[in-house]
Amino acid sequence: MTVKLYNTLEKKTVDFEPLKNGEVSMYVCGVTPYDYPHIGNARAVVAFDIIRRYFEYSGYKVTYIQNFTDIDDKIIARSAEQNIPWHELPKKFIKIYFEEMDLLNVKRATKYPLATENIPQIIEMVSELIDKGHAYESGGDVYYDVRSFSSYGKLSGRDIDDMLSGARVDVNDVKRDPLDFALWKGAKPKEPSWDSPWGKGRPGWHIECSAMSRCILGDTFDIHCGGQDLIFPHHENEIAQSEGATGCTFAKYWLHNGFVTVNKEKMSKSLKNFFTVKDVLESYSGPVLRYFLTVSHYRSPIDYSDVSLSQAKASYERLKNGVQTIERALKSTISVKSANDISALSAVLETVETDFKNAMDDDFNTPNAISALFGVVSETNKFIADAKEYNSEDISLLIKAKENLLLFLGVLGIDLVSAPAVSDDGLSEKLIELFISIRSKSKKDKNFALADEIRDNLKELGIILEDTPSGTVWKKDI
Repeated sequence: MTVKLYNTLEKKTVDFEPLKNGEVSMYVCGVTPYDYPHIGNARAVVAFDIIRRYFEYSGYKVTYIQNFTDIDDKIIARSAEQNIPWHELPKKFIKIYFEEMDLLNVKRATKYPLATENIPQIIEMVSELIDKGHAYESGGDVYYDVRSFSSYGKLSGRDIDDMLSGARVDVNDVKRDPLDFALWKGAKPKEPSWDSPWGKGRPGWHIECSAMSRCILGDTFDIHCGGQDLIFPHHENEIAQSEGATGCTFAKYWLHNGFVTVNKEKMSKSLKNFFTVKDVLESYSGPVLRYFLTVSHYRSPIDYSDVSLSQAKASYERLKNGVQTIERALKSTISVKSANDISALSAVLETVETDFKNAMDDDFNTPNAISALFGVVSETNKFIADAKEYNSEDISLLIKAKENLLLFLGVLGIDLVSAPAVSDDGLSEKLIELFISIRSKSKKDKNFALADEIRDNLKELGIILEDTPSGTVWKKDI
């Protein structure tokens, strides 16, 4: 089945057809590193990391570019507030970004271009736009002439005249049209600047991504990604700049992730209702947070709350415990006399790959993909609970179930870290098994008080006992 994706440019779901057979080129608008990443930032990063991983699973060679906007008004203002050199601020927060995204199991991009490392390429592109009549210099600034690009508004669906009707015109404005936007900003006192044909200055935000993507991926590439808030003006302006300079289609497909909301309102630093990744990781593990960001479709909003994160934690633990239950069952003695009913488990294992791929091929529908995996966990748990002994066929099924779960969860980047042989408090697996043995003997001797005491004490230590027809099993209460 062909991968289908929703292309914002066409306003519909379409078949993905790469520019080069077997290859995918992706550009993802990254963060402006002036503060700790918040959950909204992480949502975009995780969403497009999953898409990248699925393309790789499907056999594509993926070139994945994610930039850092390391020169920006916000960086200049924040560095002044903190009284540190402007170039030190992004270094600090880029380091923090990598540390936190590593905890979310985000794969490293092929390249992470920095705006400040691409100043010559930016200046060259601005010069091309001036030469082609799409831009003009005014008082040391350079502006893009929006009306020179006839298809301006094709991504966002906005009409240029409607935009103008709501604009306020400054009598002293150096722009020809209030809709024109800055490609190059003339130097201001105490601000960083670079030499250019128009005097000292620094690039505007939009031109940075146009120049960096072109430098690495060429005039046209497959997929441009970002949050829905970037559709206008950032991505609309990127199209105008890039296509104005090259005359080529900028990106074939545009993917945009939904917002993270708090009480149904968009999470953002400007609204001061945001939660940083650092804050959330103090209460929840990286894999749980990743699961929370994965369980909703990437284009849908996610409403942030402790309740939703707790639900994500419980679901993640169910997946993890499912794998651990299989691992314990695989340690059982093989018996050729077993007559367990394998039909239900066999059936779900026959279809799980198809179900997972059908979900992901349908615009990367992670909720349906995860649902297919819970089907495996459910049937495996039933099979193990009902079984008394295992023969070689049973063992093969359990191995296949575990392999499928780990494979497809890996495609989603959801890491199920196996329970350590020794927990943080030093309680070893063998010691747990010893307590279970003592508890079983106590129950046979009708010493139920001791059996209950062992169960309750283990629970306090984070070990949950479950009595099944085939014996007592345990799991960690993560």
